[in-house]
Amino acid sequence: MKRAGSILLGRAEIRGLLGFEEYLQVVEEAFRSHAQGKTLKPGLLHVDSVDGEFHIKAGGLQLSKRYFGLKVNGGFFRNRERFGMPNIQGIILLCDGENGYPLAVMDSSEITMKRTGAAAAIAAKHLARPESAILTVCGCGIQGHVQLYSMKSVLPIKKAYVYDIDRERSESFAEEMSAQCGIEVVATRDLEKSVRESDVLVTCTPSRRQYIEKGFISAGTFVAAMGADSPEKQELDPELLRTAKVVVDLLEQCANVGELHHAIERGMAKEAVYAELSEIIVGSKPGRTSKEEIIIFDATGTALQDVAASAAIYEKALIRGSGQVFDFFA
Repeated sequence: MKRAGSILLGRAEIRGLLGFEEYLQVVEEAFRSHAQGKTLKPGLLHVDSVDGEFHIKAGGLQLSKRYFGLKVNGGFFRNRERFGMPNIQGIILLCDGENGYPLAVMDSSEITMKRTGAAAAIAAKHLARPESAILTVCGCGIQGHVQLYSMKSVLPIKKAYVYDIDRERSESFAEEMSAQCGIEVVATRDLEKSVRESDVLVTCTPSRRQYIEKGFISAGTFVAAMGADSPEKQELDPELLRTAKVVVDLLEQCANVGELHHAIERGMAKEAVYAELSEIIVGSKPGRTSKEEIIIFDATGTALQDVAASAAIYEKALIRGSGQVFDFFA
């Protein structure tokens, strides 16, 4: 069903239009399309501001039709304590990729949160040991909740350690998610010990200095590094990347803003990166080839994920008559 004009969609409406299983499907399809050359070249712009930063990501996909998307996200990590506002918020502008018409303007927070969790889960499905049962999540904010749920959706996770610099938040998180997920969730203060015991490690903090050392990681571990999406952010020891198998979401983007960015500054060659995740998904390169290898997924978040999710949401909104319709050119 087609409607004239553009659609304005808020967070609550978006939440009701796309379930997590659907995020998994559309995000994996976005990576597959990238490998098949069915995308518009994604772009990234990073702008520092007082007490925060802006990320501007853009790209396009050939889906049921060609879509273009532009996302502007503000990351202000004292917002919640200072103003009672989300630390990360913004909008996505979705356009017709064939004529440029603005199809929808929508809240970006829900989409960013879920598509990030989906990307980590897809990487884990292809790169973690299938029997992985113990998980450590660093960062007990909103993304930490999503990551725990995401990993449990693709792996047989039986126990999770959670770590945060705010001890009360990690303990509250553990209690909440233990009840929600039906597994043992433990707030840890001994990060090294917890990581050594884990099959999978997810880092999703806004840290600007490394806190995961190379020596923490046991043979066979899968690491999803989700926090470093700007040049100043860092969670992993660069030496860990230099000695592990590294898979990235987008090579050029990670070389500029991801964990790879810091490893390159320490002498790692960009050519040493094993693959983009899209290459693993389409089978042009094998994923895990032994139970002992350490694999790192360096994820900076791509506009292609945003476009895939927002296009799916837009198409459902058309069918259901969701959102407020307006005309930019009236």
